[in-house]
Amino acid sequence: MLPVFIVASMAILGVSTVMAVFTNSLIIAVNIIDKIQGKSLSPSDLIMVTLCIFNILFQLIMLVNDYISFLETDLYFTDEVYVIFTVMLILPVYSSFWFTLCLSVNYYLQIIIFSHPLLIRLKIGVSQLVPQLLIASVFIAMATGVPAVWNFYRDPPGLNMSSNMTIEISVPKLNIIYLLPSNLISCSLPLVVVGITNGLIIKSLVTHTHKSKSNAKGDFSARADARVRAARTISCLLILYLSFYISEILMFIDAFPPNSPGFCTCLMVIYSYSPAQSIVLIFGSPKLKQVSLSLLHCSNTANKEKSKTPKVLFIKLRIKKTVPET
Repeated sequence: MLPVFIVASMAILGVSTVMAVFTNSLIIAVNIIDKIQGKSLSPSDLIMVTLCIFNILFQLIMLVNDYISFLETDLYFTDEVYVIFTVMLILPVYSSFWFTLCLSVNYYLQIIIFSHPLLIRLKIGVSQLVPQLLIASVFIAMATGVPAVWNFYRDPPGLNMSSNMTIEISVPKLNIIYLLPSNLISCSLPLVVVGITNGLIIKSLVTHTHKSKSNAKGDFSARADARVRAARTISCLLILYLSFYISEILMFIDAFPPNSPGFCTCLMVIYSYSPAQSIVLIFGSPKLKQVSLSLLHCSNTANKEKSKTPKVLFIKLRIKKTVPET
């Protein structure tokens, strides 16, 4: 029988995977329907669709990876299987970090009013640059993730022959010479840029708040609402990003023993990263928020209609007997 910790972890991972697939697929479906209807996708929509595709990919790979590690430990820790799954997990994670950077920079360029000619041209041409930035993000993730294949090693197993004849099993590990620069490039660098852009958006929001209130036409008010929405979205993504990053580092350096509260907390943060990120994106977009609320309303209405008990009306008929004439 499996330990309670493993059963609970598998159950939580299964639930988070269902949520991640549903919420990320909702974002993709809404934007695809808009595209089919002839509406042009904004740069933000294109980035979110790409990010959601990689989130679904990451969640499914993580599901298979952890289930095999729980149920087939000997198979999982063979060199071939462990290396393949590790690289397959690294690629969508690194790509997701770079896509988050693209989204935050796009929000910054679209919301902030610039006076420098170079920034103005960049603001105008951002829609043409976004597809190239997304492709570049994938290439950077591959350039920093694929070399992990050649940077695994195993510690020599330690033998304890004095008591019980136990053998300490060695597991594959990533070389620190590879891990440090790859994490600096594809994890720390996007994190710093996202933090800077978020700070600049918040600074712009604080600076222009009084102008938005004093403008009678409402032009600055609408822009202020966009700043608030962008700052809230990027702040939440930044918190998720930082929490996921720290949890991954703590898990990698074995900061907590298995089954400990710290280990469980890190595992839950990693499992909930993808669905939480998609929920932040949904509530940060008025279009996606309206669609999700409409779906919730429809489901609640359907449940109420099913729960209603049908009323049966009984009609009492009075039959008048007539005596035939003789």
